[in-house]
Order: sequence, then C-alpha cells, then structure tokens
Amino acid sequence: QVQLVESGGGLVQPGGSLRLSCAASGSISSMYVMGWYRQAPGKQRELVASITSGGIINYSDSVKGRFTISRDSAKNTVSLQMNNLKPEDTAVYYCRGGRGYTSWGQGTQVTVSS
Repeated sequence: QVQLVESGGGLVQPGGSLRLSCAASGSISSMYVMGWYRQAPGKQRELVASITSGGIINYSDSVKGRFTISRDSAKNTVSLQMNNLKPEDTAVYYCRGGRGYTSWGQGTQVTVSS
C-alpha cells in the first residue's frame, strides 16, 4: 500500500495563496488517477480536483479558475496550487491515490481567515 503525505497547509488571509504537496512513497506513474479532497467541520468529504496519468483534469465548480492541480512523476508528487482563497475553502485537505484509488494521506489543515 502506497503511503501519501501531504504538506503545505496553514493559515492564510482571504485572497491569499497556498500550495499543497502530496508525496507518494512509491512511483505514481502507475497510478491512473490522483486527487485532492477536502472536509470541512460538519460536512462530508468532497472532491476538489483530480488528475489522471494522461493529464485529464477535473475540478469542482467551487474551485474552478482558482485552483490548479498538477502531478510530477519524476518526483512522485501531486500538487494543488490554491489562489484567491476564500473562508469557505477552510478544511482539512487530503490526497488520494494508489492502486485502486484506495490510499489516503493524513490530511493537512487549511484555514482562510482574517
């Protein structure tokens, strides 16, 4: 089972930016799809963005035009660039991937507040 470790979360003011990174313990080249999810307090975990090995990208409507997902097979990482952050983006962000899309990272907290 591949291990996924997120980093890059923190506290940022509205309108600010953060870059999240997910490092995999093994090669991501064989992982067809990798994604970022988030879970706010009292809410269900939801898809933020996903990217396939062929470069097909999917974003949730709430982040389109503000977030950018990318994957680097040489470094075995998947990143999420988040711009123009809003208070409603506050959540724990999780990386998902692995064989059968069944592995999850431990999550990283993103808090958007003035």
